[in-house]
Amino acid sequence: MDREIKAPQLSVRVRKQRSSADNVYFVLDALVEVPAGITILFGPSGAGKSTLLDCIAGLVRPDAGRISIGSEVLFDSGTAVDLPPQKRKAAYVFQTLALFPHLNVNENVSYGLAELPEAERASLVNEILHGFHVQNLDSRKPSEISGGERQRVALARSLVTRPRLLLLDEPLSGLDAHLKNAIVDDLRAWNTHSRIPILYVTHSRDEVDALGERVIAMEKGRVIGEGTPREVLQAPRRMQLAQVAGFENVLSATVVALREADGVMRVRLEPSLLEIEVPIGYAVVGGQVKVAIHAGDILLATERPGRLSARNVFEGRIVSMEQRGTMIIVRVESGVAFTAHVTPGAVRALELVVERQIWLVLKTYSCHLLAD
Repeated sequence: MDREIKAPQLSVRVRKQRSSADNVYFVLDALVEVPAGITILFGPSGAGKSTLLDCIAGLVRPDAGRISIGSEVLFDSGTAVDLPPQKRKAAYVFQTLALFPHLNVNENVSYGLAELPEAERASLVNEILHGFHVQNLDSRKPSEISGGERQRVALARSLVTRPRLLLLDEPLSGLDAHLKNAIVDDLRAWNTHSRIPILYVTHSRDEVDALGERVIAMEKGRVIGEGTPREVLQAPRRMQLAQVAGFENVLSATVVALREADGVMRVRLEPSLLEIEVPIGYAVVGGQVKVAIHAGDILLATERPGRLSARNVFEGRIVSMEQRGTMIIVRVESGVAFTAHVTPGAVRALELVVERQIWLVLKTYSCHLLAD
């Protein structure tokens, strides 16, 4: 594809309040900057991700704020600017895709190009169908193609109109990892030339790892972190985000000692007497904290290891083992319950079985403190 769309950065500052039938209020209060490329909007269900996309698209009117693409203002409560959705040049792909069932692939993709001359319309449709590898499906209807093919057609239909912004609300949910990666590779290839901002909503950590160039994390209507996937999700600051980001161990603890010179503190994991060392945080002795630990960061040993840099070594007992794909989920009781992930090879080599006494090894900086 040789056509290029030069799209400036999307800037959004909006506030939107909603209430439910039982008078429970939800407030979206978000500030985001979305450059060209794929930005993941990540967070638990109910965080406000889809509402934010609806505000950008013009489907929901914010109570206050400003939305612009470069120097062009799409919405500004202060100056009463509110462009209708069709004037915003934003493509929006929903989870439901909404392909027209009575139209074939070619007719679906060309639907938004009715005002163009026939030759130009045919050229654009042919180009985008090839870009998303569905050119051989042009005469088929949505019911006659696979789920992955329908996703490709939905993207092609949205992008053939040459938008300056693409909004994706969990469009690949239900597809396996291989299909997701293949479709996103095609989307990236298209955007190498087009260079528009793409805001991709998901609450799947796997999708973030596969897609992410940049992540904006949301919780309860607010942005709580942004940066690379590693920066945002490897060390989450809030409990709900930690759970969604795939931290299998989220533990309550009481601070028992601060060692500022070493940059650490000791905490007692509730309701046990087990103490571990964690990075120092904003806490006082006797204060309550939450600690998040990836199951993959817990090492298992069949005898007490010595001379390690890891500061947390303690005994436990295996209470269950479950194979999931190529991973074994090992649950260990050590005064509190831990979940660890190991390979089948490690299980065989260590002769791990239920009820076996083992040692857990945990590095200080694998423990992440969470804010309330």
